[in-house]
Amino acid sequence: MLPPLNFRTHPTHCPRNRLSYGAAVFLVIALGLGSRRYPIFPLFIGDILWALMVFLGFGFRMPARSTAQIATFAALFSTAIEFSQLYHAPWIDAIRRTRLGGLALGFTFMWGDLLAYAVGIALGIIIEFLLRCYRHKPNR
Repeated sequence: MLPPLNFRTHPTHCPRNRLSYGAAVFLVIALGLGSRRYPIFPLFIGDILWALMVFLGFGFRMPARSTAQIATFAALFSTAIEFSQLYHAPWIDAIRRTRLGGLALGFTFMWGDLLAYAVGIALGIIIEFLLRCYRHKPNR
C-alpha cells in the first residue's frame, strides 16, 4: 500500500533522471511497435503510446522543466503532427511511405487521434507524478 500523497511537498523542483527517461522512451517504442505488429490491440493503443513517448522524449530532452511545460510541449507537438497529415505534397508523402516516416508522421488526419494523444500525455503526467512523489518523500 502506497502512503498518501502530500501535494504541498510534491518535488516539482527535482530534475528528471535522463537515463530513466531514455530507457522509458525505448520501452514505450517497443510496446508501440508491438501494438502495431499484433492486431489484437486496437489502433488507438499505438496512438496513446506514441503520445506517451513524445511526453517522455520531451522530459528526457528538458529534464529541469515542469511537468506542465513538458505536457504542453508534448500536446503542441502531437497536435502539429496530426494536423500536418492534412498537408499532402509529393515530398512529405514520400517520407510517409517509409516505415519510420509513417510511424512518426502518420497518414490520415483523425480527430480521435487527438483524444488518444491527450490520454497518452495524461498517462505520462500521472506516471511522472506518482514516481516523483514517491521517490522523493520528505523526511519525517
